[in-house]
Amino acid sequence: MSEQRNAIPLILTGIASVIGTVLVLWYYGYVHFAKEEDALLLAEFTMLKTVPGEDYKMSLKPARQVAQCFDGILVLFDTEQKGLTGVLVDDKKQAVRCMGQETPRRSVPRQLPRP
Repeated sequence: MSEQRNAIPLILTGIASVIGTVLVLWYYGYVHFAKEEDALLLAEFTMLKTVPGEDYKMSLKPARQVAQCFDGILVLFDTEQKGLTGVLVDDKKQAVRCMGQETPRRSVPRQLPRP
């Protein structure tokens, strides 16, 4: 008795399962669909050089980002979009370091004594 099964319900169930899985992962925060406004470009930041005897102007309103040092690297946190963090880099993608903290160094592998 060879019985033929209709494959269409199996295909639709598989597609629905994949879509449902992605939606559940997105709801719980395991999948994030990046938007253009989520990115902070380096061009949005400018360094004001302070020269003795010269005045410079800046806004009294603080930026949306807050900076903190982690292992000698400046990390930015966005105060409006929870969970949005980034590392401040220059045009060569080199991380901006923090003053007053040790720069992370490559660790030299230690040789363990042989028994």
